[in-house]
Amino acid sequence: MTARLRTLLSDLGRMLQALSGMMFLSVVVGLVWGEYYVVPGFLLSGGLALGIGWSFTRFGERAELGKLHGMMIAASGWLLVALFGSLPFLFVAWTVHLAPSWLAVPASVDTPTLAAFRGPINSVFESMSGFTGTGLTMTTHENELPHALQWWRSFTEWVGGVGVIVLTTAILSRPGSGSLTLYESEARSKKIHPSIVSTVRTIWWIFLLFTFVSISLLWLAGMPVWDAINHGMTGLSTGGFSITDDSIATYQSPLIEFALVPIMILGSIAFPVHYLMLQGDLHNIYRDLQTRWVFIYFSAGSVGLAALLQQYGTYDSLFQSVRFGLFQFVSAASCTGFQTAEIGETWPPLSQLTVAFGMFVGASAGSTVGGIKLIRLLTLGKGTAHRISEIFYPSSAIRRFEIDGRILSAVELAREFEEAAIITLLWLVLLAVGIVGLLLLIPPGFTLENVVFEVASAQGNVGLSTGITGPTMALPAKILLVFNMWVGRLEIIPVLVLLRAVLVRGDRP
Repeated sequence: MTARLRTLLSDLGRMLQALSGMMFLSVVVGLVWGEYYVVPGFLLSGGLALGIGWSFTRFGERAELGKLHGMMIAASGWLLVALFGSLPFLFVAWTVHLAPSWLAVPASVDTPTLAAFRGPINSVFESMSGFTGTGLTMTTHENELPHALQWWRSFTEWVGGVGVIVLTTAILSRPGSGSLTLYESEARSKKIHPSIVSTVRTIWWIFLLFTFVSISLLWLAGMPVWDAINHGMTGLSTGGFSITDDSIATYQSPLIEFALVPIMILGSIAFPVHYLMLQGDLHNIYRDLQTRWVFIYFSAGSVGLAALLQQYGTYDSLFQSVRFGLFQFVSAASCTGFQTAEIGETWPPLSQLTVAFGMFVGASAGSTVGGIKLIRLLTLGKGTAHRISEIFYPSSAIRRFEIDGRILSAVELAREFEEAAIITLLWLVLLAVGIVGLLLLIPPGFTLENVVFEVASAQGNVGLSTGITGPTMALPAKILLVFNMWVGRLEIIPVLVLLRAVLVRGDRP
């Protein structure tokens, strides 16, 4: 066994051990709701994850990580967690179907919604959608699922919003610089403390505090307690899974929708900025470049979308246009995916594409959102303007480039501009591939803008849907969207590095 493989096994094993803890904890939900028939499925899932994780760590070796190893561990780890995270869906669905007499499974829970998870790819799709914070789903009637599976869907998004590696680092801290390498491989860069372990633990304390605030706010807005718990978790993590058939549209409550807007915005701001603001440094709301642009971008997008809805007469009143425009643009740009409108059926194409653009960009790097991130869009825009303006200055002129409070040298500017350009280009290329693939795989009746919207939603880890995604999709279409969700969450590069290592170089050092 090579050194590279031993290093991979060591960290992958610890991720599976952390995942097993999530599964064992979820047994409590089944017991509280009296759903004893779900207990064997969760225990078996947790036992398999724990056993295989222990085997990996036994044969693995903890070593210092380079960037290559970190990216490979991040990409393979997220894939492995999604595969094992599908087991509760699969095992509970088959337990209910087989209905052993000693479990006394109620006949009412054997619904087509739960039966869909007897298909392994449907379970993997749901798990990948959850951990990546996407929110696209294979369910048709979420309210018919056992409470334990409703919780599991929300729990995967809650953990995935912060990051599987962040969870693993917080619990099973790595020595030396290995934690930093893994932390950065999960599309993060800024630290709160000099120590990565201290940073990720502080992130979790902030996340727990905001989760409590989010649940309380939704409960005060009129949402039932169980609903508030689940939507508070998936709203803050900008995941978007719901426990109702029609997402947030079920409640038909402007108050609940307006209460969710600040929750989704909280999830769109980087954790280091949250930490500084909790320390009393409120200036970061406008001093931090990304945070400032979150409010500018969300406001401009919401106003523009509301204006389009009003212009096309989609709704009867200006209030309705503002209500749905504000909620859906914030839901899209924050990559949450809560839905209050039948976008694919009633909205004009330009409105759909406006929402798709929001999903493409996302919000702050270092938060829970997907997309290419605001900082990259700002770097590309400002960097392009800087390069063009060079024409108007003499060659002897000394010019400075400043972004996000940092003055970059010519070398630093070239590096950051190149990184932003490469990721944006790869994002667009994979988006185009996904669009072409899905066009070939879906039945007639869906338009091009529907397909663009759906693929952008998957790759941006958003979860808004025009009605394409569902258990009746063709198997290749499901696999395609699973891939889009996976590469979108890790910002493409780690997945490409893993694929190259496996397909081109094999296991050679």
